[in-house]
Amino acid sequence: MSLDVAFLARLQFALTVMFHYLFPPLTIGLAVFMAGVEAMYLRTGDRLYESAARFWTRIFALNFALGAASGVVMEFQFGTNWSSFSRFVGDVFGSALAAEGIFAFFLESCFLGILVFGWESVSPRLHFFSTLMVALGSVLSAVWIVVANAWQQTPAGYRLVETGHGLRAEITDFWAMVFNPSALPRLQHVLCGAFILGAFFVMSVSAWYVLKGRHQQFARRNFSLALVYAAVASLAALVTGDDQARTVAWTQPAKLAAFEGHFRTEAAGTGLYLCGWPDASGERVRFGLAVPRLLSLLVYRDLDRPVTALDAFKPEDRPPVWLPFQAYHLMIGLGMAFIGLTLAALFMLRRGTLFTRRWLLWIFVFAVLGPYAANQAGWVAAEVGRQPWIVYGLLRTTDGVSRVVGAGQVLVSLALFGLVYGALFALWLWALLEKIRKGPQGAAA
Repeated sequence: MSLDVAFLARLQFALTVMFHYLFPPLTIGLAVFMAGVEAMYLRTGDRLYESAARFWTRIFALNFALGAASGVVMEFQFGTNWSSFSRFVGDVFGSALAAEGIFAFFLESCFLGILVFGWESVSPRLHFFSTLMVALGSVLSAVWIVVANAWQQTPAGYRLVETGHGLRAEITDFWAMVFNPSALPRLQHVLCGAFILGAFFVMSVSAWYVLKGRHQQFARRNFSLALVYAAVASLAALVTGDDQARTVAWTQPAKLAAFEGHFRTEAAGTGLYLCGWPDASGERVRFGLAVPRLLSLLVYRDLDRPVTALDAFKPEDRPPVWLPFQAYHLMIGLGMAFIGLTLAALFMLRRGTLFTRRWLLWIFVFAVLGPYAANQAGWVAAEVGRQPWIVYGLLRTTDGVSRVVGAGQVLVSLALFGLVYGALFALWLWALLEKIRKGPQGAAA
């Protein structure tokens, strides 16, 4: 049986992207929290806030290092496994990635050393400024990566030019490329996902300290701050998610139809499946639980207007359904759970009973896995739902693969990446747990 080079190249890119994406959301979410607690230290002079800032900075640095190292691999893959795609989008991606280097990496590299090593060498105000700049740099890095990805989803500000190697997209309007139709809704939702992960990570570690009777004052204060952070970010994710879904409905209707398991256009309002098992061959959702007309209401704010289904597109232009459907619903289900969990915890915190509910604290210890899963599921839904296009409506995924790389070569590199990433993940997890075990120092020890 011959191996499909396009499938293997996609599988390898999925592995490297999903591994890399374990780190940037936590980097962004932690950076914002660090800036917050350091601002509280400057405002109050309370050494507990200083201990918190130092502790989370050590974890941030470890996570940042793994994220930077794993991110480089993806750019090399553009030139090895996806050279045809790289030729097509080189002008667009070159601009976006160059902007990331100038506005994000440069900013982070200038101030990261002060953030990590400058506690005893610079004034508290200069250190706080460094923390803000690193946090800003991490957000700006997300901005330009999301811009590049959003352009693949909703191309804008370009023209197609014929070259000796085929068509190539060239920028005609840089700002139209940057503010393409899905860029801002996608960015807002991505950042909310990062903020949620950062907050739940802090709550997980803090809840564990409370349960083990360690660093009680540190843990309770950090948990309380992160709980408010998580509740606000979770509610914001609900709003930005609705905005993003409506954008998808207008710009990529086939993708939304796959998300919702919507196979046949109806005459009246369209229902929304809460769960189910899509059957593409039978064009139905087995064991589906649907709310009548709700999808029409959410997309169009109209109960009677039907939503475009997959039958409006040629079979060769339809995305897979099962995986985008399940990933999308997993993301939404987890998002609603975050809202319910954080609001319930806030109610208990207000009543003064939160830290006496050990069962709830144990939930928060492991709840950090939820934001990791939700962030991964969101990207799986977005990228698989874009198929069969690698640049929506312009370039098919099968046409973006390198012509000189064989399936055997991709398979070998895929296996090697799997081994290396497995080792790196084990090393990261060990180092992370060691830092958590040692705990904060100074006033919080």
